Amino acid sequence: MTNSIHPIPSAPSHETITKRPGEDNPSPGLEFMRVFTEKGVHPFDQVEWTYRSSSIYDEKGEIIFHLDRAEVPQEWSQLALDIAASKYLRKAGVPEKGHEDSIRQLVHRVANTIRHAGEKFGGYFASAEDADKFEAELTYMLVTQRGAFNSPVWFNCGLHYQYGIEGGQGNWYWNRDQQEIVQTDNNYEQPQCSACFIQSVDDDLMSMFDLVKNEARVFKYGSGTGSNFSKVRGRQEKLSGGGTSSGLMSFLEVYDRAAGATKSGGTTRRAAKMVCLDMDHPEIVDFIEWKAKEEKKVAALIAAGYSSDFNGEAYKTVSGQNSNNSVRLTNEFMQAYLNDEKWCTRLRTTGEPHEEFSASDLMQKVAEAAWQCADPGVQFDTTINDWHTCSSTDRIYSSNPCSEYMFLNDSACNLASINLLKFLNSEGNFEIEKFRHACRIFFVAQEILVDLSSYPTKSIAQNSHDYRPLGLGYANLGTLLMVKGLPYDSQTAIAWCNALTAILCGEAYLTSAEMSSVKGPFSGYEKNRQPMLRVMSKHRAATYQIDPDLCPPDLISTAQQVWNEVVEMGEVHGYRNAQATVLAPTGTIGLLMDCDTTGIEPDFALVKFKKLAGGGYFKIINNSVPKALAALGYSQPHIEAIVAYAQGTATLLNAPEVNAISLKEKGLTDEEISKIEAVLPSVFELSNAINLHTIGDDLAKRKDWAVDLYEQPTFSLLNHLGFTNDQIESANKVICGMMTLEGAPHLREDHLPIFDCANRCGKYGNRFIAPMGHVKMMSAAQPFISGAISKTINLPNESTVEEIERLYSESWRLGLKAMAIYRDGSKLSQPLNTSNDSEQDEVELTTVEEMTPSRRRLPDERQSITHKFSIAGHEGYLTVGMFEDGLPGEVFLTMSKEGSAISGLVDTIATMTSMSLQYGVPLESLVKKFSHSRFEPAGFTNNKDIPIAKSVIDYVFRWLEQKFITNNVEVNNTVEQLDFPQQDQWPLLGELESTKQERIEQEVKIAQMQTDAPGCHSCGTIMVRNGTCYRCLNCGETSGCS
Repeated sequence: MTNSIHPIPSAPSHETITKRPGEDNPSPGLEFMRVFTEKGVHPFDQVEWTYRSSSIYDEKGEIIFHLDRAEVPQEWSQLALDIAASKYLRKAGVPEKGHEDSIRQLVHRVANTIRHAGEKFGGYFASAEDADKFEAELTYMLVTQRGAFNSPVWFNCGLHYQYGIEGGQGNWYWNRDQQEIVQTDNNYEQPQCSACFIQSVDDDLMSMFDLVKNEARVFKYGSGTGSNFSKVRGRQEKLSGGGTSSGLMSFLEVYDRAAGATKSGGTTRRAAKMVCLDMDHPEIVDFIEWKAKEEKKVAALIAAGYSSDFNGEAYKTVSGQNSNNSVRLTNEFMQAYLNDEKWCTRLRTTGEPHEEFSASDLMQKVAEAAWQCADPGVQFDTTINDWHTCSSTDRIYSSNPCSEYMFLNDSACNLASINLLKFLNSEGNFEIEKFRHACRIFFVAQEILVDLSSYPTKSIAQNSHDYRPLGLGYANLGTLLMVKGLPYDSQTAIAWCNALTAILCGEAYLTSAEMSSVKGPFSGYEKNRQPMLRVMSKHRAATYQIDPDLCPPDLISTAQQVWNEVVEMGEVHGYRNAQATVLAPTGTIGLLMDCDTTGIEPDFALVKFKKLAGGGYFKIINNSVPKALAALGYSQPHIEAIVAYAQGTATLLNAPEVNAISLKEKGLTDEEISKIEAVLPSVFELSNAINLHTIGDDLAKRKDWAVDLYEQPTFSLLNHLGFTNDQIESANKVICGMMTLEGAPHLREDHLPIFDCANRCGKYGNRFIAPMGHVKMMSAAQPFISGAISKTINLPNESTVEEIERLYSESWRLGLKAMAIYRDGSKLSQPLNTSNDSEQDEVELTTVEEMTPSRRRLPDERQSITHKFSIAGHEGYLTVGMFEDGLPGEVFLTMSKEGSAISGLVDTIATMTSMSLQYGVPLESLVKKFSHSRFEPAGFTNNKDIPIAKSVIDYVFRWLEQKFITNNVEVNNTVEQLDFPQQDQWPLLGELESTKQERIEQEVKIAQMQTDAPGCHSCGTIMVRNGTCYRCLNCGETSGCS
C-alpha cells in the first residue's frame, strides 16, 4: 500500500455476490432488517434506565452547569451523561418543562426527525414498516452507544420538528418544491448538521473579505472550515492598478484575528480553522516559519512579565494562533527533495518562476518549524488527488481543520462514528454482520441529513446537494486491539485495521450504490463516472493486499466480498454519494460513547480517572486491560494482582512499611487513619494523603511539635514520624500503584507490547509506541478511506529534526494523505519552556516623558496578616504589611529552603510587588497582570475559595485580590489557618463523594500529560491533544470539528 499504482485484480471466480434486500424486485425504497430490536418492543424498553444529577465544574471548582434527575441508561458513565446533559440536551423552548432532561428525548428527537425527513423526501424506505425498522435500529444503536453523529446533529436536529423551536435566518438549503437553493426562514427547520467545511478564496479583495464573513458563519454554529490560499498573490507581485500587493501573510493575519475574535466572543468552542498553502507559493518560507517566529515573540513577552497562559496577553498579541497550518507537497516536490534537486516558487499572477530553493532546505524548514511548535502539518497533494472521485469537476485543494475531510472547495460533510468495541461479543469474536448493519443504518441517516440541513453559503449548499459527501468513521480501534491481545504497532493489528476499515468504507459505498438504484446517483456523477469507478477499483484492489496469514479469514473474505459488490453495483447504478468515509478524531462524541480511545488512536495511559456522579474522580485501570489479560489466558487471581500492581490497592491495609498498624504505632488515631483512607483512591502520591492538611494538627499538638517546625514548607509528616524515603516509596508503589504494567507480577515479558500506549505510563514506565508505529497504522487504514485520517504523531522531547523529515518521507511513501507531528514540550505556553531559548529577542522599553516617581513608605509599626497555603503539596507563607489606611504596602513570600531556586524566585517577586505598591501601582493592575500565570508547581490548594492554582504567582495575586479588593477583611497579626472538613464530612471508601481536590488533581495530572494544551473555553480545564486538535476530559469540549 505504498505510493504507487497497483494492478486491479479481478474477483476470484468462486466469489458469490450477496444480494441486497429487494435487489431482484426494485422497490420505491430500501428494505431494512431488525438486528437489535423486536417488533412491538420499543428500543428504550430494551435498556435499563436510572436517574442521576449532572454537574460540570470550572477550573475554580465552581459549578457552571447542573441538571437534577437526568434520565440516563444505566450503562452510561457519568462522563457520558455530563457530555449529553451539558452540551446536547436542549436548554430552552421545550414544551412542558422548558428543557430536555432525558436521553430518551435527545435520541428520539434525532432519530425520529431523520426518519420523518426520509419519508418526506421519498425513496429511502420501501414501506412504513421499513421506516419503523430503520428508526428502531438507529434509536437502539444511539442509546446503547454503538454509534453517534457529530455534535451539530445533536445540537440542532429535530428542534423544530419535535418542539416547534424557531431560530435565525440566512442559511441556505435545497428546496424540493422549487428545485433550487434558497435561504431559510427558520434555521432550525433546516438545521445545520455538518461539522466540516472547505471554502474557496480567490486573488480578489472582495473574495478575501467574503471569506472572513463566511468563516464567521461556520464558527457561529460550532463547526470548522479550511481553505487553500495559494491563489492569493505574494507581496512580491504587482497590483493591476499599480503598486505592490501587501501579500498573503498580511491577509492571513487578518483571518487569524477574525477567528480569534470569534473564539473569544462568547462561544463555547474555539474557532476551528485550517490554512493550506502550496509549496510553490512565493511566500512559502514566510508561511512555514510563521508560527515558529511568533512563538519566539511569545517567549520574549513572557520573559518581560506577560502572562504565559494560552489565552493570556502574550499569545493574544502575536498572530497565527487560531488555525492549523499545512503545506501541500506534490510528488514532484517529494522527488526533488529525495534527489536533492532545486525547487522553484512561481508568481501567482503570471505563473513565471520567482525564486529558487533547495528542496531539501525547504523540507528541513518544514521539519524545523514543526519541531519548534508543531506547525505546519503536511498534506500530500498528488496522493490526495490520485484518490479523488470527482477529479473531472476540479482538484482537491484543502481540508477541514482536523485534516480528515478532503474534497471540492465550497463543500461540507456531516460525520458519524461507529464504536468498534461494541461489536466484540462476550467470546471475543467480532460480529461482522452486525457491524455492517450499523454502517448501513448510519450511512442512510447521514444521507437523509444532506437535504434536511442548511448551509452557511449558497455555493456550499449547492455542492452539498450535488455531490452529497459523507464522513462515516469509527472509534475505539486502539481499545479493540488491546482487548484482542494485539500490540498496536504489530503486523497483525495492521491487518485487522486493513479489514475493518475496508468493511466500513465498502459497506458505506455499497449502501450508496443501493440508494442510487432507487433515487439516482449524485448530480455530478455522470461527469465523474470514470474517475469514481477508477477509485472504487483502487479500493477493491487494496483488499487483495491484506495479509491473509495475519488477518482472520472471515474479516478478509468479507472485505473482499463487499468491495466486489461495491464495484459491480456501482458500474450498474452509480453512487448516491461522492465520498463516504473519513477517520475523525471523535473528541466529544467519543466521550459520549464511553470510548477509551478516539478514532484510530492508541490509548494514552493505562490508569485513568473515572468520574463519579456529582463530580469527583477515582483512579481505575482501563477496562481493556483485564479483558485483554483474560483473553491471553491469565487466571482471575493473576489478573487482580496485575491490576493492583498498576492501579494500586488504594488502602493502608496490608501495605508494606506504611500501613494502619505502623501509623497507629506512630501515634495516629483511628479517626485520623480513616481520613487518610478516604482520600487514598484519588491520589498519585502517598504524601498527598498522609499530611497534616488531611488529618488536622491534633497529632502535632499531641506530639508537642513546635508550630514553626511543622509549618515549615519542607516539613514531611511521614519523614518526621520516622519513615525513611525508601520505606515511603515502597508503600507508595503498593498503595498508589506503579501506573504501568512493566514489572507486574505474573505478566509475561512478550505480552508487554500489547499494553503500550502513546505515552510513557506513569513515572516508572519506559515503554511507548514508536512514531513509525503510528504512521504504519495510518497507512493500514488510508487505502480504505474516502478522505483522510485526523491523527497526530506523538514524538518524545528528544526527537530531532532529521527524525521528523524521515517520518514525512515514510508517510508519503506509505500513501498517507496528511500527517502532523507533535514533539512533547515544543510549545512555549509555559515560562519554564522559554528559559532554554538562548535567542530570545530583547524587549526594549522606552519612555515618552521622563517622570520622577514618588515612594510612599510604611510606618515603622504596622499591621500585617500572615496566610499559610499549600499548592500541590508545596507549602508556603504569605505576609502582607499595610499602610495606615489598611491598604497593602509590602509582601513577604516564603517557600522551600532558603537559597533554593524557587525560594529566590518568590522572594524576588515579593520584593518587586512591594516596590510597585509603594510607588503607587494599583493592586488591581498587578492582579490583572499576574493572575492566571501558569507554571509549576501548580495544582490543588487547601483554600476552598481558590481550590486550584495555576502557579504560586497565580495563587498569591488571586488571594490578594480576594482579601483587599473583593472583600473587606479585618486585619490582625495572627497566622491564618484554613478550616478542614470534620470527619463526618469525609467520604467513605467505596462510596467516594466529590471533592474539589479530586477534580483538581485530575486536572493537574492531565496538564502534566500535555504541558502546552490550552484551557477549555467552556470549563477552563486543561485540554489534551486529540488527533490534530484538543479535547476536554471534564466537559467534552473540542477544538476541532467533531
